[in-house]
Amino acid sequence: MGFLDRYKNAADLPQRLPVFPLSGALLLPRADLPLNIFEPRYLEMIADAMAGDRLIGMIQPEQDSDGERPLLMAVGCAGRITSYAETADDRLMITLTGVSRFRIAEELDADTPYRQVIADFHPFARDLVSDHGADEVNRPALIKALRDYLNANDMKADWNQVDSAPTEVLVNTLSLLAPYAAKEKQALLEAPDLKTRADVLVALTEMTLARASKDKPARLQ
Repeated sequence: MGFLDRYKNAADLPQRLPVFPLSGALLLPRADLPLNIFEPRYLEMIADAMAGDRLIGMIQPEQDSDGERPLLMAVGCAGRITSYAETADDRLMITLTGVSRFRIAEELDADTPYRQVIADFHPFARDLVSDHGADEVNRPALIKALRDYLNANDMKADWNQVDSAPTEVLVNTLSLLAPYAAKEKQALLEAPDLKTRADVLVALTEMTLARASKDKPARLQ
């Protein structure tokens, strides 16, 4: 049984969730996000998570909010630490694997240096069902958009791996890799279903290619 199989429904996920606010970062169910952790408060957060359920919430701060405690977007995604390595200079290299999106019900007045929230997973219960809605995705349009983007940027892909990837993995992984701004990343996160996320991703890619045809090609981050 894989670790994701232990989460059958929203009630299997913790209400109290530490969060890592990071602009431009996107985590989606069953996709991987590598992170380089060096701030003391987040080193402590990871240590506490490793001692517990290994879950943390990735969330973006609101665009017009800054300072030590910026306002947070309403929706984030919880991920489980699935890879963990310490470096000689006291950093942590981790990988989060997305479990489910959540909506912030309340931010807690926590005594930890990192922020914690009450997370409501119930609006996103379908996130716990692998490949949910994949049959409705226009997969050929998605692959065409990827091929056009790679060709425009003189990049290559392992097409055997792309063709064999489950549709959900393909959509969510491409969403993580896409070179879009924080606002577009949030739109991909909050897409109500997999089909909508794929449609948004294709539309953003087509707009990027149209702009690139008039200017220097964009590059993946």
